[in-house]
Amino acid sequence: METNGNPEQAHSILLVDDEEVFRKRLAAALARRGFTVCEADNFEAAVRALLEHDPELALVDLRMPGRSGLELVAEAKRLRPAIRIVVLTGYGSIATASQAIKLGAMEYLPKPADVDEILRAFSPDRDLGLPAGPEDFAPPSLARVEWEHIQRVLADCGGNISEAARKLNIHRRSLQRKLFKFAPP
Repeated sequence: METNGNPEQAHSILLVDDEEVFRKRLAAALARRGFTVCEADNFEAAVRALLEHDPELALVDLRMPGRSGLELVAEAKRLRPAIRIVVLTGYGSIATASQAIKLGAMEYLPKPADVDEILRAFSPDRDLGLPAGPEDFAPPSLARVEWEHIQRVLADCGGNISEAARKLNIHRRSLQRKLFKFAPP
């Protein structure tokens, strides 16, 4: 768990995601926009951060090792009823989105999402002083969604290409060819 930014900033946010590179990049982007950022990579670290730092906002990954993001949403709302929570996930479904909202999340966003989309999800009434964005959501390209899914399955398989190919139900060589390509925009 780390904290970035200075204490005189207007808004505080807790980022909970087990993907360290993503979490660090997002934390840096939010700090540049004036947020005090607290990071956690699992349920237990997030609960400690909630109690120690009392953030106004929380961005919670749905799927993490150990207890899930849905469990964290429920616990965060129990500990800090006024906290505003957005769930961000690469593994979305209507059922989990509905469950997240029932547990107290304000919004449910699919990965990848940029910083402006995330901040708008926290502030539908623009009370965070954010510029108004486009009203329509531009979904990620199919190639981008495929790339993100492959990366997540590969990570779940500990980098084992053969095992990931089996889980994806594609030939190992096909997966290797896809991995040699750069991530699509």
